[in-house]
Amino acid sequence: MFEMPSEDDIKAGRTTDVYFIRTERVLEEKGVNPSVVAEVTSSSTNLNVFAGLHDALKLLEGLPIDVYAMREGTIFYPREPVLYIVGRYLSFARYENPLLGFLCHASGIASRAASIKLAAGDKPVISFGTRRVHPALAHVVERSAWIGGMDGVSNVSAAQALGIPASGTMPHSLIICFGDQVAAWRAFDEVLEEDVPRVCLCDTYWDEKLESIMAAQTLGDRLSAVRLDTTSSRRGNIRRIVEEVRYELDIRGFSHVGIFVSGSMDEHSVAELADIVDGFGVGTSVSAAPPIDFALDIVEKEGVPCAKRGKWGGRKQVWRNWDTLEGRITPFGAHVDGMEPVLEKVMEDGRILIQSNHHDAREHLLSQLEVLRGRE
Repeated sequence: MFEMPSEDDIKAGRTTDVYFIRTERVLEEKGVNPSVVAEVTSSSTNLNVFAGLHDALKLLEGLPIDVYAMREGTIFYPREPVLYIVGRYLSFARYENPLLGFLCHASGIASRAASIKLAAGDKPVISFGTRRVHPALAHVVERSAWIGGMDGVSNVSAAQALGIPASGTMPHSLIICFGDQVAAWRAFDEVLEEDVPRVCLCDTYWDEKLESIMAAQTLGDRLSAVRLDTTSSRRGNIRRIVEEVRYELDIRGFSHVGIFVSGSMDEHSVAELADIVDGFGVGTSVSAAPPIDFALDIVEKEGVPCAKRGKWGGRKQVWRNWDTLEGRITPFGAHVDGMEPVLEKVMEDGRILIQSNHHDAREHLLSQLEVLRGRE
């Protein structure tokens, strides 16, 4: 019904570049099929978080290969292999495209989410961005954002898949349908369950300060927060606006009412406001985050190190001191005192050896963000 490949197409390796199919033909007809080690690395120097392993393993399941990988939620550095494959090249050649797609996209979203969560500190951040992507990607976006440290997601289907409640407030359309802010806020309060936070959107028709005061006077103690979602074209100095709203609420006895900010939020605007707001909704900057530029390269053939220009040959291990996040790369089989190996065997002869749990991955990432905050 929709313009997207089927799961069968992905699993069969048909969502690949044609030159891999042609490569298969050439190697098969010439009887060339070496045993290789192929590793996935990136040169990105941003805050990078590994994600997408769950789908990658489902893709490769059943192939006669072994796979080693980092845990999802691990912060990684340039040149560090996040995953490598051991096996005959023709066993996995056509899967390079979807494998990288799973890892590049998910890791890009998780990395941007982690950057924003780092900037937000202990303030909650909700992922609002699936409206900016193809619906088929909703689960990927929200799972990756969750691994990257987001405190909630808005997409209903994805939240159910993640095993968490969907989070959100109200759209401008609700208020416009009523034609009156107060009527819309009251209806929201009257209809929805008690466990749904009363967060009123306060910038539909009038000034943010005025609407915030109106919302507080309308719902009183039942109001949890106001949400300011003013577009950048009308925003002005958002920090000054938030400070003004906070002051006006406080002097009227509404200090219990939080301020939730959304609309064109990224790590820079979040960092600017983290000390004066109570939460953030972040959309496009997470859901449309640039993918991590992973590449899959053969680094060993028939047990002998080899690599193209710009790559380091040989099978490797990555090491980490989790107290400092210091990392090292060594040849496979080496040992580094005071550090733990990061790459573990996750597939043996096509059999998946681990369960990649997104909740565990998120906690793993959050513990590393605490280390980064300690450096500041």
